[in-house]
Amino acid sequence: MLILENISLAFSSIRVNKMRSFLTMLGMIIGISSVISIVSLGDTMRSVIADEFENIGTTLAYSYIMSESDYYSSNETYTYEDIENIKEAFGDQVAYISTGARASGKIQNGKVIKDATLEGLAENPEVYKQLNMMHGKMFSNNDIKNSRPYIIIEDTTAEEIFGTKNALGKMLRIQVNENLLEFTVTGIYQNNDSALKKLLGGSQTRAVTYVPETVITEKDGWFWSIEISSSKEISVEEFKAKFINYVSRSKGIKPENIRYYTAEEEMKSIDGMMSTLSLVVGAIAAISLVVGGIGIMNIMLVSVTERTREIGIRKALGARMEDILLQFLVESAIISAAGGMVGTILGTSVVAIGSMAFGITAIVKPQVVLTAVVFSAMVGIFFGLYPARKAAKADPIDALRYE
Repeated sequence: MLILENISLAFSSIRVNKMRSFLTMLGMIIGISSVISIVSLGDTMRSVIADEFENIGTTLAYSYIMSESDYYSSNETYTYEDIENIKEAFGDQVAYISTGARASGKIQNGKVIKDATLEGLAENPEVYKQLNMMHGKMFSNNDIKNSRPYIIIEDTTAEEIFGTKNALGKMLRIQVNENLLEFTVTGIYQNNDSALKKLLGGSQTRAVTYVPETVITEKDGWFWSIEISSSKEISVEEFKAKFINYVSRSKGIKPENIRYYTAEEEMKSIDGMMSTLSLVVGAIAAISLVVGGIGIMNIMLVSVTERTREIGIRKALGARMEDILLQFLVESAIISAAGGMVGTILGTSVVAIGSMAFGITAIVKPQVVLTAVVFSAMVGIFFGLYPARKAAKADPIDALRYE
């Protein structure tokens, strides 16, 4: 019953001093909203990145060779011959292997000129890239082996260049460096920007196209790195060890100079950076909670001074030190918790608005919200303890004399 009475007294005090109470809460509102926004943004980013890596496959990796001198020798790069030897050595354990060839160019079709990225695909392209095909089909292995000048373009590019989304069989000219390449459109895929792309930079303005990698590379060329995806029959770590050992023996390279980075390792690295960033920024935001707590302590000291006579009357009527202590602790906790709840609403609203703006699904964990509100109340109790103790220790005779 005493708790309910103290809660009622606390709300009465807040109503009497609305502006002062709001300004007192402001530090907590800013602190809690900042913490929730930052933590939720970190959780959302982790989810988006995890989904992105899941789409490309956690077994996908890229490998390159570190040179021991300022100049790369022929055995410190990869070639098509190396790729064929790797396929033969590992058999079904290799699901996909590619030079990772990419090129930039300009689509030239009459008066329409558009920047384009040509991404080369190797044999078994469906393992590496899952496209939502609207018309046509993915390249066959024969298309890639025979360097057929085929191209798959996105629906928005087809409509912009040809005036229709069904542009199968159309000829497309792309200027790549000094070469004007001609392609036959054999596939149209639906352009769906990933959540990560939306979060980092919005929709793609360049035309993203796919071609057989053999069209934009030379058979006797060399490559700084290769992309490789192991099959599910072997663990990523086991394949990595076998791959490094094989390349070391076949090319005469020290194992420590062969780099092999998996998508899973990249994901862990990014997740670690996100965790560190969230921790640092969250710690900075938490400073505002301390500032808010100091503000609560300051205002509660003012409140104790203003209500000295009230404290004297209550003590004269039989109120114990514990009763006075509880009264002011409840009031400071309510002010702080109210600021925490408003901050929670503000923080979740910011996250929701941001997610709608970028077209992604925001993650606001209930335990984060609950922790924020409880923590804000605890801050109020901690910083309200000194003013409450001061009120509880007040001498009733001196308090009654106070004007």
